[in-house]
Parts: sequence; C-alpha cells; structure tokens
Amino acid sequence: MSTLFDAIHEGEDAVVRALRAGMSPEADDEGESALYRAALANEAGIVRLLLAAGADPARGSGEEAGDLPLCGAACGGHAEVVRALLSGGARADQAEAYGFTALDWAVRLGHVETVRVLLEHGADPGRPGPDGLPPLVAAARRGSSGSVRALLEHGAGPVEDALSEARRWIGVDIAEELRRGLLETSGGGASGETVVRRVYEDGGVTVVVELLRADGAPGSGNEQQTGHAAIATLLERALGLRTPPEELAGRALRCGDPDLDDWTETVRALVDRADEETFGAAAAWCASEEPLRRALGASVLGPLDGFTARAVPVLRRLAAETWPGGSAPPAAREPALCVVAALGQCGDPAAVPEMLAFASHPDAEVRRALGCALTGPVPAGDAVAVETLIALSRDHDHGVRDWATLALAEVPEDTPVLREALAARLDDEDPDVVAEAARGLVMRQDPRAVEVLARILADGDPDGTARDTALAAVEYVRDDRVRTRLEWTSPRCR
Repeated sequence: MSTLFDAIHEGEDAVVRALRAGMSPEADDEGESALYRAALANEAGIVRLLLAAGADPARGSGEEAGDLPLCGAACGGHAEVVRALLSGGARADQAEAYGFTALDWAVRLGHVETVRVLLEHGADPGRPGPDGLPPLVAAARRGSSGSVRALLEHGAGPVEDALSEARRWIGVDIAEELRRGLLETSGGGASGETVVRRVYEDGGVTVVVELLRADGAPGSGNEQQTGHAAIATLLERALGLRTPPEELAGRALRCGDPDLDDWTETVRALVDRADEETFGAAAAWCASEEPLRRALGASVLGPLDGFTARAVPVLRRLAAETWPGGSAPPAAREPALCVVAALGQCGDPAAVPEMLAFASHPDAEVRRALGCALTGPVPAGDAVAVETLIALSRDHDHGVRDWATLALAEVPEDTPVLREALAARLDDEDPDVVAEAARGLVMRQDPRAVEVLARILADGDPDGTARDTALAAVEYVRDDRVRTRLEWTSPRCR
C-alpha cells in the first residue's frame, strides 16, 4: 500500500509529510484513488490538501474507474467534504459509471445538508436519476421533508408527481414494507427474522430494518424516512391547494409528536391561513377529549394572527383544565407544553395566573416552556409572578433556570428583591444562566454585573451562547469607559 494511503489514516500532518516527500496526490491502491479514499473517510482537510497538490476531483476510482470522490462523499452524507470537492473543481452533476450523480445519492439516502450544498453549487434539481425519478419525487418517496424543502427552494418539480408519491406513503407501515422487500430479494438465505430500529432525525423518524441470516448474523438491510405527511402538506402549499383542516389534523395526530415535521407543517399550514374556519376548527380541538387534539388546537391558536383576543379565553380554559396546579398526577405532557407555549405567543398579561400554575408541573420540559412563555407578559408589580420566576430560577434543571432567569431580566421593574434574585445566579454552574443574570443586572445598572460580563467575554466559550448574551448586555452599560473596556475584551487563546 502506498505511504500516502497510510498517511490518510494517520491524519493531515502525515499527508503533508508524504506530499512533501514527493508522493503523487494521484496515488492509487488497486485502482482506488487517494482522493476517493479521503472522501469516503470524511476527511475534509485531507481532501483539500490533495486538491491543492493537484489531485483531479473528476478522476474515477475503483476497478473500472467508475466511482467519483464527490459521489462517495455524498453517499456518506459528508457535506463538508462535498463542499471541499466542489470548491476544488468537482462538477456537481458529473455522473458515475451507472449514471448516478452526487445529488441522486444524497436525495435517495436522505442526506439533507449534502443536498443543500450540492444545490447551492449548481446541481440540477430537475435531472432524473438512472431510475427515471426526478430528485423531488425521489425525496418524496424517501420521506425526507428536509430534502423536499431544499429542492422546492431551488424550483424542483414536478410537484404534482411528488405529491402523489408522498400521499401514497401516508399511513403505510414502513417497517413492514421494508421487511417484505428484503424477504423478496433475500435469495432464501435469510431466517425471516428482522430487527427494526427507529432513529429520530431530519424532523422525523428513519425506520431501519435488518434481515438476519439463518445463523443470526445481520444480513441485508434497508431504511426509509417517515416524513410523507409533512411532505404532502409542503407540496400542497406549493401548489396552492387548500387541504381541509380535519385532514391536516389527521396527519399531525397520526405522528403524535409536536416536535416532528408532520405536526409542525400542519400547524404552519393552518396558521398561514388565519381565517375564521381555522379558528373555529382549532377552538373545537381545544375542547376535545383527546389530549393530542387539544395540544394541536393550542399549537394553532397561539400564533394565529388576528384572533388573539378570542383565542386567549379558549387557551386560559384549556390551561386550567390541563394543569390546575398542586401535585396531582400530570396528564399527557403535550397539551401542557402546547398550551403554555400558545399563551406565551399570545403575550396577554391576563393569562399569567393560569400560566403560573404550571410552575409546579413535574415535567422539566413544561417548566422550561413556562419560563420561555413568561418572557414578556409579566407586568410590573406582579409580585406573585416574580416570586414564581425566582423559584424557577433555582430549579434543579439548568434549562428551567436559564429561561426563568431570562424572564426575570425582562420584568419591567427594578426592585431589591428582583436584583438579589438575579445576583444569586451569578455563581450558577451553567454559563448561560450566569450571562442572563448579568444581563438583567446591567439593564438595571447594577455594578455587580460588570466583572461577570468581563469574565464571560474573556474566559468563556468563544462560540457559546453565553458570550452572545454578554455582548448583547454591553449595550446597556451607560459608563462610556466601562462599555468601551467590555467591547474590547477578546476571548483568551485556548
């Protein structure tokens, strides 16, 4: 094996030494090029070194020289390597021996970031693959909502065909379909037993099915994503189709998770309508006996433009029914999360009492949502709300403390109690909490914040959110000399 191939496994410094010793960047091992090996290994730095030394990104690799470095990187979802190859002269639409381009591979394997990089560098969003499928239809079949979004942004079509493909898969048992396909192509060497894994990614779930051999070892496998409902909603909006609210609701409820695209795309589609039909449907869902349907109703009513005054009473009732406070066993967490977030989006101080009840909720995610929701609507003089936020700022969960401290900083008043609560968080173990506390104090011109801000700016993570918060806080410093000193405080070398 060439020493250059050994060097690729050892790292960038070894590659530099090999190239300086006279090794050709076009070195190959049994037909495989060094550039292809580095691309497969996700070594973006080494790829750049080889390109700078003269390696040809268009040169094929393998026994028949039919494998391209760009396609190899796209198969692995190595977006940074793809970017390096394209910057080094690789052609985005160059096809391998069997007709596949890098975009074909990235779309069919659901590598969203790689899809975006290729499109940004000129890959043709409408070029059909060797199987005859245009990228948008292939992405719809795959169930990758992220790839569909990227392709739509670049004018891909045909949208109608992609919509038909997405609708065909809604409600299908993906795991069973994959299992059936694997058995049909197994050639009789499999036991028929399968192992199924579900991976949360790309705003949805990827179902991975492996077919076991007769001896129990893993054999063939396949995978597919499950974002078909979200994709159908995206494509219907692109075509200007008005899907009935109940049909959209069915897509969200089948998914059952407010964090996944099947849910969020339904909410976005309904919120964008902002009409009487949507308000009526969402208000009715809030009165449902199904917890998830109530959660969906709240998710729609919160950001529904033009209906806030009518939405708040509905949401206040739902909040009181969802969690009256105390220590009763909690109901499903989704309605609690969604109604708290919705009331926060409405921003009506009248709803603060119902929101405060959730401070005793046992789920930290709900308490975090409460801290976020209380950032803004707490009026000056609301001692109960301030007391609740102070208690939340001492929560054992760092995310709860962070949001509660941020909400305290935003309360439109300045009292000794509020200042001391913020000062108590200056020694918090979480740097984000410390930064929010310092910001709240400097907004009130409390001198205790200055050295804390200087410490964050000098010694904190240069790429962390705490530094961003500290920089935003500097603008509140009235003393010109102190403000200038903080503005010129740079991170120490690490």
